[in-house]
Amino acid sequence: MTSINCKGELISLTQPKVMGILNLTPDSFYDGGKFKNELQITQQVEKMLIEGATFIDLGAYSSKPGAVDISVEEELNRLIPVLKLLRKEFPEVLFSIDTFRSQVVDAALNEGAAIINDISGGNLDLKMYDVVAKYQVPYVMMHMKGTPQNMKSLTTYDDLLVEIRHYFSINIAKAQKAGIHDIIIDPGFGFAKNIDQNFELLSKLELLQIQGLPMLIGLSRKSMIYKTLKTSAKEALNGTTALNMIALQKGAKILRVHDVKEAKETIDLYNRLGSLDEI
Repeated sequence: MTSINCKGELISLTQPKVMGILNLTPDSFYDGGKFKNELQITQQVEKMLIEGATFIDLGAYSSKPGAVDISVEEELNRLIPVLKLLRKEFPEVLFSIDTFRSQVVDAALNEGAAIINDISGGNLDLKMYDVVAKYQVPYVMMHMKGTPQNMKSLTTYDDLLVEIRHYFSINIAKAQKAGIHDIIIDPGFGFAKNIDQNFELLSKLELLQIQGLPMLIGLSRKSMIYKTLKTSAKEALNGTTALNMIALQKGAKILRVHDVKEAKETIDLYNRLGSLDEI
């Protein structure tokens, strides 16, 4: 699949794209609570768009390991007013919604969101596939075991890549049967995977080329980077850039990041390298 249909607009993924992260949570691992008012939110979105983001991913539920489980109502109260504000300020922008709850999906798509980004791959809400299919929007299906609250204890695999491929084959079939046409897969770095498993996954990422579906990669400032480098999330940008280049070389089509400028530069350099093949 070389393009996805976002509200009637075909977005080509022949060249990789950037998805900028906007966390609307007080407790996200890197930028929790950073964007608290309308001005800060709109300025950050404008900055990411200027720097080259094709998509903006809004998340109102923290999915870091051990995060507090909030109610559907609280998630909606955090998300919908911001989505309305941003849709008014940036009516042409493609907003992605990071949620695993079908009620949140229904409300957000009704307000003009363009993509759903589900960390659970449909496994935490059995209505998810049907709601996404009703609106005919692209669906990012991530690999995770358990929930954000218990996933750190669920890192036992007989064969990591075999089990992830099996997970996707089953859930892709279910989503397609429900009527979802544009599926993007996300291997879920840091979700029910320890540091060694994350690096194994990255080293074998090309094995997740499944049914020609595009792959979204979320490595931005994650603990696999800053714990390996014995630093912090705040100082993990250089490591993020290094691993994003590897992900691109192994087939990633969307980079989901906190730092859009650096990700776009990484893609530009990757594209320049690829252009040598045409000479």
